[in-house]
Amino acid sequence: MSFRLSQRDKDIIGFINQFRAVDRDSLVELFFKQLKSPVNACNSVMVRLYRLGLIERTQQYSPTVYLPVDAKIKKNSQKILHFLSILDVYKQMRTYDMPKNVIVEDKPTGRKGGVEPDLFCIFKGSPFWVEIQRTQYSEQKIQAKINLYEKFFFSDEWKTLQWQPEDRSAIFPSVILITPIRYIVSSDHIRIIQVASIHELMEKYKGSSKQTKEVRSRTTSSSGGIKINLT
Repeated sequence: MSFRLSQRDKDIIGFINQFRAVDRDSLVELFFKQLKSPVNACNSVMVRLYRLGLIERTQQYSPTVYLPVDAKIKKNSQKILHFLSILDVYKQMRTYDMPKNVIVEDKPTGRKGGVEPDLFCIFKGSPFWVEIQRTQYSEQKIQAKINLYEKFFFSDEWKTLQWQPEDRSAIFPSVILITPIRYIVSSDHIRIIQVASIHELMEKYKGSSKQTKEVRSRTTSSSGGIKINLT
């Protein structure tokens, strides 16, 4: 059978391959919301791509969740909810700024047993590794995870990662813990940010930006604008 894929078809397939599990409503939001009947248009495209064997799907969830054709995930696996959580974080970021250099389930050490963040991206000009905790862990387990980041920090291997800037010094990403629970963890070497969502992160730094502006306005007559760097 011969068929021709549109650029949107290719973008959708690539996006599903990148995020591993993508629900129908997210596809509507990201690829179809500008159309007159976005849900119908999305359903039509996804049925066609599924029948062509270019994507997989599971109807264990409502709305339908789409998977890569070579996904090694059972269609009723809890891992699907994990990938949907990563997707949700990405979508929240998009409401503020388009994340760049996005890597789902990043493995920056290239080895098992090293740091394995759920997501890496450059967001609002700063690099972040994101850890999403959907279930409660002990503080010892979370601190052990932070210790792995510290070990990686001292290895200096991170300085050669492909996304590092060529025109200035290498940057070690901040670590965002997306969790409804506040853990007592610490590091003298890396920045750890604990928030329940990206929305909370942006509210937090909006307040920080406002306070900084107020201080600057009291100490100088020409601040020229302030940029808050999240690193």
